[in-house]
Amino acid sequence: MKILVTGGLGFIGSHTVVELQNKGFEVIVIDNLSNSSLDVLDGITAITGEKPLFQKLDLREKNNVSAFFKEHPDIAGVIHFAASKAVGESVEKPLLYYENNISTLVYLLKELATKENAPFIFSSSCTVYGQADKLPITEDAPVKKAESPYGNTKQIGEEIIQDTCKVHQNIKAISLRYFNPIGAHESANIGELPIGVPQNLVPFITQTGVGIREQLSVFGDDYPTEDGTCIRDYIHVVDLAKAHVVALERLIDNKNKSNYEVFNVGTGTGSSVLEVINSFEKVAGKPLNYKIVNRRPGDVIAAYADTAKANDELGWKAKSSLDEAMDSAWKWEQKVREK
Repeated sequence: MKILVTGGLGFIGSHTVVELQNKGFEVIVIDNLSNSSLDVLDGITAITGEKPLFQKLDLREKNNVSAFFKEHPDIAGVIHFAASKAVGESVEKPLLYYENNISTLVYLLKELATKENAPFIFSSSCTVYGQADKLPITEDAPVKKAESPYGNTKQIGEEIIQDTCKVHQNIKAISLRYFNPIGAHESANIGELPIGVPQNLVPFITQTGVGIREQLSVFGDDYPTEDGTCIRDYIHVVDLAKAHVVALERLIDNKNKSNYEVFNVGTGTGSSVLEVINSFEKVAGKPLNYKIVNRRPGDVIAAYADTAKANDELGWKAKSSLDEAMDSAWKWEQKVREK
């Protein structure tokens, strides 16, 4: 069974390709390499012993998307990761985010609408909830006005999928609203490798720890939390990747309760920025150079998941601790810098 993974050489995409191959799926990867590298293909192959098919393609080119699906009529499901994902950058470059995250989704769904059966897994985000009234966050929590253009693209994306599923009953879709993916594969053959300055906390920590960045900026210590820093639900990327495979199998096996479903994917535990720094210092065995700076636009105070629905209905549960995820991220960072 051939599965298309868009953005499949990215951080979460590459780990999901590994888990798909481990379950016997044939994988074809599309990526425009804007925030990834061809080297990731070698990392995947080193882990699984099988090189996925790869095509460099920018999903913003509508004609190229159509040509791709004509060339591969046997695609039996799609996991859609390809998107821009940095909250801060989206505030500065909203049009880039709307073009890259919305138009690409529309072009994909237009192709899937022509297929007889089209399981579709959408890479969504807890940012759709904005600043939640109640913690932990359940799937029934109100979707509030987004705090950033990035968050808005995920809200709009979910609405587009939901509207499409109402009309095209052949499309069965699951939106996975994930919290904060961190870590790397235990082999250290793949991991998070942002191009340029990292937009996420953990790679900035590990790059600071290894000496590439001089200092980590902690954006605010005056939030109404125990230590004043923002709280997030940090999930090991391998746990997250496995959730995608479980969700895809749910659709393939027709176990879905409706043709559009939503699941939170997190650990159910919130950790503050300072707790994440402490975890790094513990696994690395050395202090981290950081300083407190002003708050960053678009950041919510706290967000962590109620995972009961994913645990009960998908039969999936995150297994790795914060320290285990941080340890894998640190090993990956060190290996990358040895090259």
